[in-house]
Amino acid sequence: MSSPPLATVVHLDADAFFVACEQGRDPSLLGKKCAVGGQERGIISSASYEARACGVYTPMPTQRAKAVCPDLILIPHTSGLYGQMSRRMFDLCETLTPEVQRNSIDEGYLDLKPCGFRDAVEVETAVRGLQRRLQEELRLPVSFGLATNKLVAQIASKLRKPRGFVVVPPGEEETFLAPLSIGKLPGIGAKTEAMLVAQGVVHVRDILTRTPEDLRVLFGQDWRAMVDRARGIDERPVETEREDAKSYSQQETFGRDISDFAEIERVAKRMIDELLPKIRQDHKRVRTLTVKVRYPDFTQATHAHSLATATDLEAPFYPLVAPLLKAAWTQRRPLRLISVRFSNVEEPAAQLEMFAQEDEKRRRLANVLDHLNRGGRDPQVQHGHQLAKKRPKSQA
Repeated sequence: MSSPPLATVVHLDADAFFVACEQGRDPSLLGKKCAVGGQERGIISSASYEARACGVYTPMPTQRAKAVCPDLILIPHTSGLYGQMSRRMFDLCETLTPEVQRNSIDEGYLDLKPCGFRDAVEVETAVRGLQRRLQEELRLPVSFGLATNKLVAQIASKLRKPRGFVVVPPGEEETFLAPLSIGKLPGIGAKTEAMLVAQGVVHVRDILTRTPEDLRVLFGQDWRAMVDRARGIDERPVETEREDAKSYSQQETFGRDISDFAEIERVAKRMIDELLPKIRQDHKRVRTLTVKVRYPDFTQATHAHSLATATDLEAPFYPLVAPLLKAAWTQRRPLRLISVRFSNVEEPAAQLEMFAQEDEKRRRLANVLDHLNRGGRDPQVQHGHQLAKKRPKSQA
């Protein structure tokens, strides 16, 4: 008997992101009318909800913002802060699922299908837990929409900001969208909404009452796509790869399906040992480790974890293998394949001196081992876990 469908697509939308980042640095700003923006001739980049209640919005000229809200606290942009907080936000998301699409600095999608949740309660509990962690660990208020596709999840996340959490169960997409104002559909701006309202298309449901001829007049050749949107239909996948993204991965298909946890863990660690020298050779460092398992029927699952700081050393990743393997391998059936993948690739950054010296010692030793092992089919120097048990041969 097949499992019932689940809403596993999440849209996250950080609330007043730039302001929230500044409030995280200076909690005295919490609850106050404040905004991030330029001074005398600038514009408002982000406004707190208290400031918005006074009529401040983005991108309002600073002078006008001060006029409508005389006690507005204007905060200058803090260089580097927002990008750093965005990376930390999405890295935390990747501790729940590796399928994370970073749409912009403060907005993105998650696909929870790889997590193997069994029912809606498990899904909702996990997403609420992520929302809580973002608030507690990063001091970032984030709104979430949970649905079966990106379109509906995106609309849901914006309905009850700030700190919203809206779930649209499978099969209820059209019912959920029907009473919403037509401007809630992505792609319909203020001018288009005004035009549609003048033509009697006030709510999303009104699209579905019009004839194809009417719709062609209103929306042109794209009218069928608009009908699909009104019904909550969206086939777009969550896309995890960005144009500038790079990753390092390796997989092994076992000669026979195996269920020996210790042996599979050793294979995964051996892949780490083979990938990190390539990363060092490229003068890169990585933050995220993803473990994927595949069953004999070709169904698969993944789980990931991101380090707080990028590294090119093996040691920080070894302790992650067992818990990631357990999290991904939930069915405990024999496995056909395992793979590991390193992502969130970065250029080396300056470290605090106390850590840099210790890491540099490990790095020099690693480079010596890389040199000794380079060029040969089998490594001349091996880690202890590589010697524990002869691994099974892989098949092409």
